[in-house]
Amino acid sequence: MTAYLTGLIGSGIGPSLSPALHEREADRHGVRLVYRTLDIDVIGVAPEAVGELVRAAGRLGFDGLNITHPCKQLVIEHLDELAPEAAELGAVNTIVFRGGRAIGHNTDVTGFARSFARGLADAPTDDVVQLGAGGAGAAVAHALLRLGVGRLTLLDADPARAAVLAAVLTSRFGPGRARSAPTAGAAECLAAADGLVHATPTGMAAHPGLPLPVALLRPALWVAEVVYRPLETELLREARAIGCRTLDGGGMAVFQAADSFRLFTGLSPHTGPMLTDLADLAAHPA
Repeated sequence: MTAYLTGLIGSGIGPSLSPALHEREADRHGVRLVYRTLDIDVIGVAPEAVGELVRAAGRLGFDGLNITHPCKQLVIEHLDELAPEAAELGAVNTIVFRGGRAIGHNTDVTGFARSFARGLADAPTDDVVQLGAGGAGAAVAHALLRLGVGRLTLLDADPARAAVLAAVLTSRFGPGRARSAPTAGAAECLAAADGLVHATPTGMAAHPGLPLPVALLRPALWVAEVVYRPLETELLREARAIGCRTLDGGGMAVFQAADSFRLFTGLSPHTGPMLTDLADLAAHPA
């Protein structure tokens, strides 16, 4: 039986559903896939040690790795090659080991785009606010502008990071399509927005809480989430309670995982069953 060894590097990833998603999909193809979590918090190393972990995985015979917060940008300098999408974004969420080389890819862009098209296809997108401009934020921002968002306003705890991403997006998509704003101006930005996309770790099982005051939400605002564990974050729960349309992070998790699975194995993933798997895993955690 064909076998693959894969894994995930990140912080607070104990509750991740990626191992089960990948392993169940492999079972459907009749191949063996082992997926291990390499949690830097458990191992006791800093995010900057991601390069050492990647090199060790390569030496140990891993076929591929997924990379998540806070290592998606830090890992780049430790790779031998970047696929065009990853190079454009400056963020990597998937690494494939081939011929002794570590090649970085990014499947977050297509993952979010497919999820948004599935869950909020008819939502207004003239003016959208995105909270978070890190590795996941860069991918989501590119996806949003490719989907036709008229103007994207980026807010981040690190204003310089938001400004840099806005400049990159402007050069890629044209003047007026992206801008950065201070988090102190969130109320003003959201008052004129059609939707809010949340792309920070806040709300994850290891980082509970709200990324912004609930008072800034209003029923006419749609809210999309990148966090998928838990599937219903506090932000989504509060948004639904006041009547907002919402999109959880489950679709993005599945579609990016499907694209990663294809890169790891060369096999075509079954996204319908994978979506069913996610719903089952979220409803019946181990």
